Amino acid sequence: MINPNIEAFNLEILISTMNRSSLSFLDDMFINNQGKDYNVLIINQTTPDNLLISEIEKIRVVNTFEKGLPASRNLALKHALGDICLIADDDVIYDKDFEKSILESYQENERAEMITFQMEDDEGNLFRDYPNKTKHDKKSISTANSVVISFFLKAVKNKGVKFDEHFGIGSTFQTANEYVFLRNALSANLQIYYQPKVILSHPKMSSGQDAGSDRIVYARGALFYKYSGYLGYVRILKYLYLVWRKGEIEANEFFNKVSMGFKGIRDFKGLEKK
Repeated sequence: MINPNIEAFNLEILISTMNRSSLSFLDDMFINNQGKDYNVLIINQTTPDNLLISEIEKIRVVNTFEKGLPASRNLALKHALGDICLIADDDVIYDKDFEKSILESYQENERAEMITFQMEDDEGNLFRDYPNKTKHDKKSISTANSVVISFFLKAVKNKGVKFDEHFGIGSTFQTANEYVFLRNALSANLQIYYQPKVILSHPKMSSGQDAGSDRIVYARGALFYKYSGYLGYVRILKYLYLVWRKGEIEANEFFNKVSMGFKGIRDFKGLEKK
């Protein structure tokens, strides 16, 4: 896709949240900006007696009784209207002029259909080590958190790219929501670029950093098998060795963690058969 008239495009922010009955949480997200000036779509996973209503024209709300982050993200894709969309959670804080940074990045990378950015933690440090390249591949997409992923909505919809509802918080395998999404995009031959610009901050701890927990090890087993087949058994062993070296699990936990990783593989194979 070539983007000669990027100035004519609009950005829409796709926020996943839960149990909201007020828009006040947007004040923190846009503390450096004016939230009512942006096109926002809020997917509010809630109950029938706790609905979120918006009377602001640019802020749309979809209340849903489904659960799980992947389902929320896919519902956002279904209802999105923006030319360019930015994935969001309710605990980010956008930098001043973040929208300008995003639109200018598409102008600079005219063939880009997706662009990922940088984020900082709440102490002002880069959230992670970022790649030294401008175009993503299967390895570099692992550095992209979901809340810094932007894309041309039309390109994503035309290629049928969605979030895998088995991967992500609230689903069977509670990690790698964004990684699987980006792998799906690469498989669909979307042009995914990386722009070394910070657009937001996020609390230092994230759900994906609990590397030695049972739920992450279980999900990692499934993820490794999904992309490596039977080499996934070797990959989970290597992963647990590295986690142990970092001191995130004890030596006496190792074999139990291996069993948990293998269970993730077994359960993923069962889903494949279905």
